[in-house]
Amino acid sequence: MEKHYYLYIDDSGNRFPDKQQFVRDDGMDYFALGGILVEENDKKILEERYKELCERWGIIYPLHSTDIRGMRNNFSWLEEGSKKRKNFEEDLESFLFGIPVIGFAAVIHRPGYNKRYEEKYGDKRWWMCKTTYTVLIERVAKYVQGQGGTFEVRFEECGKKEDRAILQYAKDLKTIGSPFCPNNSSKYSALVCDDYKKVVVGEPRRRMKDNLFVQIADLYLYPMVKRKYNPTFSPWVALFKNKKVIDALLPEGEWLYCGIKYSCFDDFDSKTPE
Repeated sequence: MEKHYYLYIDDSGNRFPDKQQFVRDDGMDYFALGGILVEENDKKILEERYKELCERWGIIYPLHSTDIRGMRNNFSWLEEGSKKRKNFEEDLESFLFGIPVIGFAAVIHRPGYNKRYEEKYGDKRWWMCKTTYTVLIERVAKYVQGQGGTFEVRFEECGKKEDRAILQYAKDLKTIGSPFCPNNSSKYSALVCDDYKKVVVGEPRRRMKDNLFVQIADLYLYPMVKRKYNPTFSPWVALFKNKKVIDALLPEGEWLYCGIKYSCFDDFDSKTPE
């Protein structure tokens, strides 16, 4: 039987090139789209294990990555250096490494993006979600195509204007194909309209922030982003070692056109965790 998958997408960072950002000590200034690909028959497993995790810790609110990392809002009980925090983090990691999903992402470094395109295109620069959505869907489509399957897209709602943009990008892939220059994108083995029509089913559908699959997408996305800024970031290394991200399932030579995409990181270099 043909495999059918669901891609759950979260976003991180601001999609507007000119958005003023405060200077972070870690140098992170980006926009990213990404999340998890799960086979239809495995969704029940995720639901059950998510429920078990939350019941063990008495959690009745969403597992938001930023709140967990910052120990704030609903997760203010995660005190720095406490045994309780250590036990929760270990349990959360066990959950994330034990579920049958694959992490995918497309990440753009904002300073590099502006350096590359601001002078040439000025105010006509794309929102960065246009690039990340196109690349993300293409790479997931390549994987699913290789599995002889199809997939549907579910994304975290953001705002009316932003959500409409995602729907338009999806429509364009099936009607006019990739928006990138053919000469520049040829080395990435770009797909064409017919590929998307066969592999991507229907239109993307919005999901609320408290959707459990979107929450898991959020928890996977940050380590995939952080990897490019700090290849030794322990959650990323653990995801890679446990083969929960697409790069861990591919030879390094295939990362360029099938793996997690990092754009405009001219001064950064990804490394395979030891």
